[in-house]
Amino acid sequence: MSDGTVHFLFRSDQGRIGAPVWRRNALYLVLIAAALTGGWLLVAPYTHHDLKTSAFFAPLTIAAFVYLLLYAFAVLFLAISFTNLSAKRLRDRGEPTGLGGLVPLLALFAGAAHWLQPQVSDVVSIWYVVGLDVLLVAATGWTVVDLGFREGRK
Repeated sequence: MSDGTVHFLFRSDQGRIGAPVWRRNALYLVLIAAALTGGWLLVAPYTHHDLKTSAFFAPLTIAAFVYLLLYAFAVLFLAISFTNLSAKRLRDRGEPTGLGGLVPLLALFAGAAHWLQPQVSDVVSIWYVVGLDVLLVAATGWTVVDLGFREGRK
């Protein structure tokens, strides 16, 4: 993509786009997120560091936490990009553009719940996590159908 196209699609919520453009670029963002998440799943075991059994400065542990920091920024950037992309499509459909952030917001909440719940399972029930997952799946389904396949309004 040219710089103008990337700027148009992801950096601003202004303008309108059709369903094929939304589908193609939403898939692009999802593939980037999946690749980065796969990288995180590979390095996550190195974040468990026990000073009794390993050195204080463990290079793999440091690298894993550096990746985590970069991954967190990338996820936030992808969420903003998806929100802007969806806002353009929602404007074309004649719907409230604020709904463009629903899926990224629920994905961030669900991810946080998946991370937090095992650490405080005596306080946070697994059913909160399941509930957020159900909301995320429902919102994602609605978003894909509404923005990816329905026609724009005149």
